[in-house]
Amino acid sequence: MLVQIGYHMGMIYSAPSGLSYLWNFGSLALLSLVVQLFTGIFLAMFYTGHVDLAFDSVEHIMRDIRLGWFVRYVHANGASLFFAVVYCHIFRGLYYGSYYLPRNKLWISGVLILFIMIGTAFMGYVLPWGQMSFWAATVITNLASAIPIYGKSLVVWFWGAFSVDVPTLNRFFALHYLFPFILTGLIALHLFFLHEARSGDPLGLSFSIIIDGIPFGFYYIIKDLYGFIYYFAILFILVFYFPNLLGHSDNYILANPTVTPAHIVPEWYFLPFYAVLRSITDKLQGVILMLLAILILILIPLVLNQLIETNFMPTSGAFRPCYELLIQIFFVSCIILGWIGGNPAISPYIEIGFDSMLVYFFCLSYGIYFATIYQFLFSPLFLKTYNKFDERTYYKGRRPWDLYSIYFRVEATARYFAGVPLADC
Repeated sequence: MLVQIGYHMGMIYSAPSGLSYLWNFGSLALLSLVVQLFTGIFLAMFYTGHVDLAFDSVEHIMRDIRLGWFVRYVHANGASLFFAVVYCHIFRGLYYGSYYLPRNKLWISGVLILFIMIGTAFMGYVLPWGQMSFWAATVITNLASAIPIYGKSLVVWFWGAFSVDVPTLNRFFALHYLFPFILTGLIALHLFFLHEARSGDPLGLSFSIIIDGIPFGFYYIIKDLYGFIYYFAILFILVFYFPNLLGHSDNYILANPTVTPAHIVPEWYFLPFYAVLRSITDKLQGVILMLLAILILILIPLVLNQLIETNFMPTSGAFRPCYELLIQIFFVSCIILGWIGGNPAISPYIEIGFDSMLVYFFCLSYGIYFATIYQFLFSPLFLKTYNKFDERTYYKGRRPWDLYSIYFRVEATARYFAGVPLADC
C-alpha cells in the first residue's frame, strides 16, 4: 500500500511540462530536512543539556569524536542552507502566484512550516551555550514580558527559574529535538495538499496540467538530482573552507551572564524579523509586528482569492508587470531589513529600518491588493479575450464581483474544454 502511494506521488504524479529549476527549491528543502534530522540525531547522542557542561560537550564533539567536527559543521551550515532554500521557495511562490485557489491550503501549510522552522532554529542556536547563544535566549524570551499583566510571570515560566539557567537549556534541548518531527508531519501534509491541488507552472495557467501534464518521476527527478549536486557542492564548500562564515565568533566564548556582548546579533536568517522588532520603540508593538511579519503571509490567499482572476488570465508575475515590480520591491525591502538587523540600533539604521518595514508591510497588504485590482481591470489580455468570445450576455443581471469568482473560474474552465459557450450558462 505504502509503496503504491509512494510510486503514485513520486513517479506517475502529473506535473506541468514547463516547470523551471525554480521549482527545485521544494525538493531541496525536503533534502535539507533529511540532512538536519540525521546530523541532529547524531549530535544529540553526545550533547549534554546542562549550563556547566553544554559548551564543553560541543567542544568534545568537535575535538574528540571521530568526524564530529564534520557532522557539527554540516548541521550548522545546513540550517543556513535550509532557510536559504525555503526563502527562495517562498519568493518563487509569491512571484508565480502559488497562493491562489486551489493552492491556498498548500500556501498556508507552508507558512506554518516556516513558523515552526524559526522556532526550531532559535532553540538550536541556544544549545552551544556561547555568549551569543545565552544572550539571544535572554533577549528573545524577555519579549514575553511585554504582554500586559501576565508577561513577567510568563517569562519566569519559560525559564523554569529566575534567569536563563539549567531548566531553560533542558527545555530548549527537548523542544529542539521534538520540533523537527512535528515539522516532518507538516511537510507530509504540505505534500498531500500539493498532490491534491497540483503544481503551478511559470505560465500561471490553471488548466496547463490538463493540456500538457507529464509524469513527474521520469522527467523531474533527474532535474531534482541535478539541483542536489549543486546543493551539496555549496554545503561542502562552506563546511571545508568557510565553516564559520555564517556564524558569530562570540559564540566560541563560554556564556557569561555578567558580560554583555557589545552587539547582540542573531543568525542571518533571523535578521529581517529582528530589524522589524527593533524598528518600534514600544516592546509590545515590536513583538506584535515581528510576529505579523511572518503571519501576514497567511492573509495573502485569504484576501486575494476574493479577486481571483478568470481562467483566461495567468497568475504568474511574468505576465503582470505591476505585480512583478511589487514583488521586486518587496525582495529589496527584505534585503535591506536583513542588513539593518546586522547593524547597531543607532541612527541612521533605525530610520532606514523603519522605512523598510513600512515598505515590507505595504507590499504584502495594500500593494499586492492594488496591483491585483489594476491588473484585473486594465489588462489588455482580459479585454482582448472577452471581446474575442463576446460573452457580455453572461454578465447581465449578475453582480460585478462575479467576474472574479472562483465559481465562475471553475464553470468557465469546464465549459471552455467542453466547447460550450459561456452565454449558455
